[in-house]
Amino acid sequence: MSEDQFATVTRMSAPTPKKAGSVARLSVVHPAELVWSCTLDAGVRTIGRSTTAEPGPLKHETVSRSHFELAFDAALGVHVGRDLGSHNGSRVDGHAVGSAAVPLRDQAVIQLGDVTLVLDQGPPPSPETAAPWPEVPGHSLAAAALRAALLRAAADPSPVLLVGETGTGKEFAARALHERSGRRGLSSINCAALSPQLIESQLFGHVRGAFTGATADSPGMLRAADGGTLFLDEIGELPLELQPKLLRALQEGEVQPVGSTKVVKVDVRVIAATNRDLEAAVEAGSFRRDLLARLSLWQVRLPPLRERRADLLAWIERLAAAWFARRGQPALPFALDPEIVEVLLLHRWTSNLRELDRLVHALAGDPALAAGERLGRGDLPAWLLGQSDEGAQPVAAAAEPKAAVPVPTREEFVAAHARLGGSVRALAKHFARDRRQIYRWLEAYGLRRDDEGGP
Repeated sequence: MSEDQFATVTRMSAPTPKKAGSVARLSVVHPAELVWSCTLDAGVRTIGRSTTAEPGPLKHETVSRSHFELAFDAALGVHVGRDLGSHNGSRVDGHAVGSAAVPLRDQAVIQLGDVTLVLDQGPPPSPETAAPWPEVPGHSLAAAALRAALLRAAADPSPVLLVGETGTGKEFAARALHERSGRRGLSSINCAALSPQLIESQLFGHVRGAFTGATADSPGMLRAADGGTLFLDEIGELPLELQPKLLRALQEGEVQPVGSTKVVKVDVRVIAATNRDLEAAVEAGSFRRDLLARLSLWQVRLPPLRERRADLLAWIERLAAAWFARRGQPALPFALDPEIVEVLLLHRWTSNLRELDRLVHALAGDPALAAGERLGRGDLPAWLLGQSDEGAQPVAAAAEPKAAVPVPTREEFVAAHARLGGSVRALAKHFARDRRQIYRWLEAYGLRRDDEGGP
């Protein structure tokens, strides 16, 4: 796609103009040691190694003295950006950018040389919500807005409905809500995992003899959570016939155990969560409108990962640390090539944290990671490559693939190994092969990796 074509396409697919009261912030996400962030205004801003305006120069060897320019386009209602003839070039959402200005949508991924930045838009965070929480980490504006919404709902005993795509961290959000509510204890139950035959008893309890096998009274989850919080995950899976009983428990603060004629008072704060469209379920007749209204006195939407891209690499480190900890191993840092960072940021992550955890599982055992090498595109699993965000071409296919060099003889491989100092990364590039193949050849030819010395 030519420069002019990209400018035309991005203008046609320009984002909704920035909302009043929101801010636009540009932050470096890679390399992690380069801490740089600025809030954009209506003026023109030049980014580079020689800029003096706040927050100062972007000091990186691949960034030119005057590299990239941003300005606010009043007609479009968004910021636009253009390259200033930089030595290493600029990219926006996987496309090379020239001197023609292109619109920058919320969550735009901007590559200046080997430095990756994300444009973030949202309400300005307060001192209480700017810093990450253990349950809701992240420095993105979306993460701060989520913390603000949870904080507003926390002190009120009314029910809360958490909505969002699968894997957005609704259980973590429920824990954050409870921790800030001052209530006694948190109990959780997955409505989709409840036994269809025993679900009423599991929720509301039963008396002895109520059904076969009921040899003793049971309080049920709602009564067991008295004085605390009950988290009902996947509330959209609750059978229709039980929904009036849950509504009564929420409205009247009382439950009727199975087999009993008496009601029992309960003081429980309910947090429900779903990845289903409950409004559509109401229209389809599978969910009660009055229950939805009662559950969503507070409704909090959890943003997907593609709406908080500034936090994605930190989530990888967090999930990787957990992966190594579960196996009793010291955590290895995930050193990433800039090209792989762009691929990861532009991926849609339809399963969010679950899909990200799957990636960590695939990469954590990579020999390149153990060797202290930077991971590149060839290290990514096949299921991830080629799926990028809407409006951007797959980054994995952005560059023309290199023609593969024929399989080298042992003499050719040993010569290249000596010439390149045993670098697996350099050998992979030289032979246009995946690093895993280089490791196999090293083993087959009895050679050592660069981290173990020469041949």
